[in-house]
Amino acid sequence: MTPHPGPSSALPHNPSVRTRHVRVPAAPPVREAPLEMGDPAGAPDAVRLTSRYVERGGRPWFPVMGEYHFSRDRPERWEAELRTMRSGGVTVVATYLLWIVHEEVRGHVRWDGARDLRRFVRTAARAGLDVVLRIGPWAHGETRNGGFPDWLQALPVAHRSNDPAYVDLARGWYAAIGDQVRDLVRGPGRPDAPVIGIQVDNELYDQPEHLATLRDLAEDAGLRAPLWLATGWGGAQLPENRVLPVYAGYSDGFWEESTTGWPAFGALHYTFSTVRDDLTVGADLRDGPVAGEAADGADDPWPFATCELGGGMQVAYHRRPHVDADDVAALALTKLGSGSAWQGYYLYHGSTQVLGELSTTQESQATGYPNDLPVRDYDFWAPVGAAGQQRPHYHRLRRQHLFLAEFGPELATYPVVLPEGPDDVRWSVRGDGERGYLFVNNHQPALAPLPDVADVRFDVDLGPHRVTVPTTPCTLRSGVSAAWPLRQRFGAVPALTVPAQPITRLDTPDGPVFLFATTAGVDVELQIEGVDPADVGGVEVLRTEPLGSGPGVRVVAVPTAAPGLAAEVVVGDTTLVFLPPALADTVWQGTIGGRESVVLWDGSGYFDGEAFRLVPHAEDRTVDVLPALPAGGYARVPGKGSRFARYTVPGEDTSRPLAAPRFDAVVVAPVRTGGSAGRLSAPDDADFAALVPVEVPVPDDVFEDAERLLLSLDWTGDAMRVYAGDRLVADQFWSGRRFDVDLAPYRAEIRARGLWLRAFAWSPSSGVYVDPRVRPSSDEPLLEVRKASLTPIRPRPLP
Repeated sequence: MTPHPGPSSALPHNPSVRTRHVRVPAAPPVREAPLEMGDPAGAPDAVRLTSRYVERGGRPWFPVMGEYHFSRDRPERWEAELRTMRSGGVTVVATYLLWIVHEEVRGHVRWDGARDLRRFVRTAARAGLDVVLRIGPWAHGETRNGGFPDWLQALPVAHRSNDPAYVDLARGWYAAIGDQVRDLVRGPGRPDAPVIGIQVDNELYDQPEHLATLRDLAEDAGLRAPLWLATGWGGAQLPENRVLPVYAGYSDGFWEESTTGWPAFGALHYTFSTVRDDLTVGADLRDGPVAGEAADGADDPWPFATCELGGGMQVAYHRRPHVDADDVAALALTKLGSGSAWQGYYLYHGSTQVLGELSTTQESQATGYPNDLPVRDYDFWAPVGAAGQQRPHYHRLRRQHLFLAEFGPELATYPVVLPEGPDDVRWSVRGDGERGYLFVNNHQPALAPLPDVADVRFDVDLGPHRVTVPTTPCTLRSGVSAAWPLRQRFGAVPALTVPAQPITRLDTPDGPVFLFATTAGVDVELQIEGVDPADVGGVEVLRTEPLGSGPGVRVVAVPTAAPGLAAEVVVGDTTLVFLPPALADTVWQGTIGGRESVVLWDGSGYFDGEAFRLVPHAEDRTVDVLPALPAGGYARVPGKGSRFARYTVPGEDTSRPLAAPRFDAVVVAPVRTGGSAGRLSAPDDADFAALVPVEVPVPDDVFEDAERLLLSLDWTGDAMRVYAGDRLVADQFWSGRRFDVDLAPYRAEIRARGLWLRAFAWSPSSGVYVDPRVRPSSDEPLLEVRKASLTPIRPRPLP
């Protein structure tokens, strides 16, 4: 054992090292939030609001909410997609009701097919999800007229106001919703009903009396939910005590001008702060500029809740952001370190705009909006794509959500403490006088990256306890974001401080197993209090230190094994396992054969209630499972030095390469401007109709037994449409992303009339914004498909 000179706060002085310091006091008492909502006290599993967090059944609860628009997807897909969301750690699904979809023709309210709200809510409950309904009447969601039917938009009433004529129309809309789901809304006698919250209207900034009226109308229709939400961004004026304000945070925005690089608002969302509002969200749809500054929410007597953390970003014709997976994950973590007690994502699941009988639901300049959006594409580059693709940020966010499922209830009770003064490291602490978490974020999008910061360490005073982490200064690499436990309990470990982020816990017959994600470039240095050094296995003890706050010692140690499944630290009956970041992104948790299980699978999948269904790769891969699977099924790999059982998943090379479609004519779209902001306009139906279509051969047998059939096009150009015969099934404004289309719903039409592409070329003189990382350097118009393939998706159960 190496001798040590004393407590970590007395480490040898190095003038190049700046030790950052905060003092975390005891948390002030939690009070009931002064809002007129919540289940009655003492009700079974009561959902209530305190001044700091959401409470459920008398205990802190940390909701994770993801937006998925049921009417913009196929009902036969809902269950698998909702289970995919639940497997990603989402616990609440939020969804818009788009009035135009349900009552396109006045007096003919439809709930059939993809409009079947009742079926969707019941399916969500079966998948283990609570539901928040965003019932409008005005929804936005990049929808034609903000979701108003054309007939409503044309009426001579004061829309979105307490004009009696408009209120009467809203009353009828809410009554129709109530007829569908009032018995599925949580309330007296319905403690297990799935609908726990309702949002009326959206982005209404200056009509608090109208929002209050809408809540009254909804409750009169039998929609008496425990939680009532309203979008609070943009300095919104909200009815006093009637709604919980929920907030947004995006890394980029299609609503900015095409001349904008990385928007000025972006840095706000990568900086720890108690400012909850972003005045820029939706600003392009307001009548005038937003005045004033965003209010600091530190003193708000209700929890910090979000509903629109950018799960990606939609593209408009004039501006096409290129958000990365790490942008989404770092933004979400920054909100946690800023005090969020409710993580909500928009979108979490991408979707497809609806083709109605009279119009599409596309938001466009033709309907008075500043932007032209695609006719069908509303993929948003969300964690789960419109075609069901599981993108890298689905896995990065799942790691955070598993952390919140296990440790979020305690995290929610911790106030935020921010360091004083300017700092070249972005960090915060959430804690009380005994324990906490230290958050660091050194990530911003690639257009404005943050540099490495050398010689970093932090002093945190938790009441009488001082913790220095890491004790040996580290370099905080560009792109790193993490949450580190400070004196947290983990099973038989009374107090652990370590620069690695907890992922989850699994209870086994031999004791609890905790998984951690290491932080890139930072050594795993454990500081364990309250144990005998001889009782810690799997480590090299560097030193012991007297505790300045009382008797006992702090054991400072490092694992003897490199990060991975074999990096097990054992204290009593408790095992701590430290995984490198890439492996940490492969962790899943759910039920297999009635047993809570942890799965490490580097690929797509979801828990279906009984098994883990995975999508095989083209080549053989391994999957690690704890506890071991029942005998049979996949072949088990012999011992490998870990308590996880390893199995071989045979490869299935089902993807079929296609000859890349070739366009004989390279045509540039006509340059037009329009809309309320005079922005570049997308080519219209007539422009596309003038193009010569190119056929993509699709063999019919590739559809067999496929849950989905993905057509993938690696292309460069301006705008492309895909047709089954004459029917428009998909479109994309090129932004450097692959174009994935699920062809499964269109098999009969493709068999009868073929699959066709029409596309415009990229113009080097275009004023369209495309991220400079992917923007073509060609001096000539460019239209090419480099690769094309068809991939049937056939998930397999494990075991």
